[in-house]
Amino acid sequence: MNQFPMTVQGADALREELNYLKTVKRPRIVNDIADAREHGDLKENAEYHAAREEQGFCEGRIQEIEGKLGNAQVIDVSKIPNSGKVIFGVTVTLLNIDTDEEVKYQIVGDDEADIKNNRISVNSPIARGLIGKEVDTEIEIKTPGGLVEYEIIAVDHI
Repeated sequence: MNQFPMTVQGADALREELNYLKTVKRPRIVNDIADAREHGDLKENAEYHAAREEQGFCEGRIQEIEGKLGNAQVIDVSKIPNSGKVIFGVTVTLLNIDTDEEVKYQIVGDDEADIKNNRISVNSPIARGLIGKEVDTEIEIKTPGGLVEYEIIAVDHI
């Protein structure tokens, strides 16, 4: 199977969610099902059916997280020497040449991407355009809004 890159923080967040699902949510759902069974006829018991549906979602999410963690290649960029080159996991500071606007992005795995927190997927157009480039390089990135020119100001291994 293919391995997928993931930051240490992303792997920790998935492990935390997995622990919560297994130790808190799963036992609560089992109790909800037991309580609903005590109310009688299961065919017309909405509480029972809701709890069973929730159990299905919970078990599916547990399997999904275990699969992701099993196929994850966890990369700790803070332990890699900074060569000024853009690689997976780094935080890149870019200058939009047209608007003189600065923006910072951390390049992360697909499941960790969150544009509101400036975490972009390694497979996004911006990240693909940045990977392998060095500080002080000017690049053009094709975005939905058109071609944008950036200059790489800094590459941080945080």
